Amino acid sequence: MANQIAVKISQLCQMIEDSIHVGKYPLEDQHKRFSNSLQVINRSDSDDLKSSDIKIEVRIQGLYIISNYVPNIEHLPGIIEVDVLDSFKILCRRLSRITDNAGNPKGTVSTEKLPQPK
Repeated sequence: MANQIAVKISQLCQMIEDSIHVGKYPLEDQHKRFSNSLQVINRSDSDDLKSSDIKIEVRIQGLYIISNYVPNIEHLPGIIEVDVLDSFKILCRRLSRITDNAGNPKGTVSTEKLPQPK
């Protein structure tokens, strides 16, 4: 495997984010409506998948999940991909439970009314 290409963390994040945006993964309707708001961000100090502390942030508007990884995890890029999908679905579930100021279910509240990242 001498010809194996080393993917940077930021490239991996962008590839996963783009794949969700274009609908590569089968998503339920409740997830599809948030897919274009998804951001997958490298929060590591390095862009190297072999660095000692890898941090990936999955964000939709003001809600986010940060996961951390160590480099010796087998099939690390695939693990990160699955975790991003799981985190995305968790955030969608949280977003569906947000209520507006009058206490009405968030189902009728647009994503513009969500808290924005600072």
